[in-house]
Amino acid sequence: MGHSVTVQLQLPKDLEEFKLPPALHERLQELLDKQDEKGKLTSRERREAEALTQLVDMLALMKLRVESASLHAGA
Repeated sequence: MGHSVTVQLQLPKDLEEFKLPPALHERLQELLDKQDEKGKLTSRERREAEALTQLVDMLALMKLRVESASLHAGA
């Protein structure tokens, strides 16, 4: 069974900060472009792309949760 943990964080006021830094975004785009052009990545590149994609997903989820909490706090 999973555990639940509550963590308090100082959140940025601008939710646009919940995104990959430019250098990581560029790297992910390079990997995705290579995959599109050549059809595959090396195993190391694939793991890197998967990790960056997981980070994008986590940041998007955090952003949605902050937005949802803000809506409920204002209600």
